[in-house]
Amino acid sequence: MIAQDERCPCLSGETYSACCGRFHSGTTVPATAEWLMRSRYSAFCCGNAQYLLNTWHPLTRPGSLELDAQLTWRRLDIVRTERGGLLDKEGVVEFIAHYREGGIPGQQHEISRFRKVDRQWYYLDAAPDSAAAG
Repeated sequence: MIAQDERCPCLSGETYSACCGRFHSGTTVPATAEWLMRSRYSAFCCGNAQYLLNTWHPLTRPGSLELDAQLTWRRLDIVRTERGGLLDKEGVVEFIAHYREGGIPGQQHEISRFRKVDRQWYYLDAAPDSAAAG
């Protein structure tokens, strides 16, 4: 788990409590698709599978989620965003998440699609043209 006063794993520059921690605790919800993406990345870093399930759109949400304890997430790079703002209903966030597994570096490159329902953003799925982990 991440201490409240530690730097947030999403690399926003804020502390965890001022950034993704407030989303994970349920104090507030991310206002944009990018902030949902960042908070989901931080949830992977924290091992918070329940937050990941809660923010997954019901149409595509799996019944359960097991996180790989062997992966250590290291850095999130937001490549681009399309829509996904305060007034939008859909958005796209392309990202590269860097990790280490057994000391070997890797990355996940994905174009994620998001949908807003009743003022809350949800992860829908990876776009079919997403690059594979590389």
